[in-house]
Amino acid sequence: MKATRRIIHIDMDCFYAAVEMRERPELKQKPMAVGGSTGRGVLTTCNYPARAYGIRSAMPVFKARELCPQLIILPVRFELYRSVSRQIREIFKRYTDQIEPLSLDEAYLDVSHLKQRGVDIAAEIRACIQHETGLTASAGIAPNKLIAKIASDWNKPDGQCVVHPSRGAAFMETLPVRRIWGIGPKSAAKLAELGIETCGQLQLLEQRELVRHFGSFGLELYQLCRGIDERPVVANRIRKSLSNEHTFQQDLESLNDCRAVLRRQHTELLEDLKQSAADRPIAKLFVKLKFSDFQRTTAEISSGQPAFESYDSLLREAWGRSGKSVRLLGLGVRFAESRAQAEQLELGL
Repeated sequence: MKATRRIIHIDMDCFYAAVEMRERPELKQKPMAVGGSTGRGVLTTCNYPARAYGIRSAMPVFKARELCPQLIILPVRFELYRSVSRQIREIFKRYTDQIEPLSLDEAYLDVSHLKQRGVDIAAEIRACIQHETGLTASAGIAPNKLIAKIASDWNKPDGQCVVHPSRGAAFMETLPVRRIWGIGPKSAAKLAELGIETCGQLQLLEQRELVRHFGSFGLELYQLCRGIDERPVVANRIRKSLSNEHTFQQDLESLNDCRAVLRRQHTELLEDLKQSAADRPIAKLFVKLKFSDFQRTTAEISSGQPAFESYDSLLREAWGRSGKSVRLLGLGVRFAESRAQAEQLELGL
């Protein structure tokens, strides 16, 4: 019989905003966000008082100010957040070396090899994080990455949720379809037209019917709604690329909306490169989009310089292939296999 994994997904609570509130305690009860301060900028994250006004991450600044004129917007301080993130990663290492970071504020941990219960390990990790950093984290404990990630959002902020292997199917059956990654307002509305509101109802549809309605994403939905996820936690892998991407709760409707988000993500990418891959030669740049109809496209060029103008051009190219609203936007670099190969690419050889 195949051994059951024990996966913990740790997700820091409104991480950037929480770090800023730690530095400036007087902001804790005030609506506050981190991100671009100009009208064309977007928010990276916000605290819970701001969320009470309907403000959310990736929201344009002008819209956030309409919802909450007194919103305090602080500039992004990547060096500070990375320093805290490294501190949190060191806490993870006390328990397992099977760590797969997803971003500065979240990671998967495989604790299958430990005798201690996963629920107790998660509670200890969260207590250490709060004691040593002054920040709170939420956790999901489950037999796979899919359910663990959903569960970590179940009792936010500063909570955790455990899903026993024998309860995985039941957990998914009662889950609203909107809780599945990749399902946004438009796809949820399409499912509602089919009479589908929960994962249990979605499980009643045959695979070919899901493909007919959602294309290749239908194959993923068939697995996801059943809580099926065989992906292992992958630690210490040799990185062939570096990227960041964001799935939006509300689709980006225009090219200009995408461009505003692209600029913020480009800044983050440059910081990532500086911190973790400064000595890696770059071979290619790419932009990835997923549209409201779940069709995906990637535009890329051979270049060793990750300039914003290059990504802006790739965005226009990718957008032009559909013109539909965008639910996911990502950008990144692909590394050259060697410095010699990178130099050849730059010389056009």
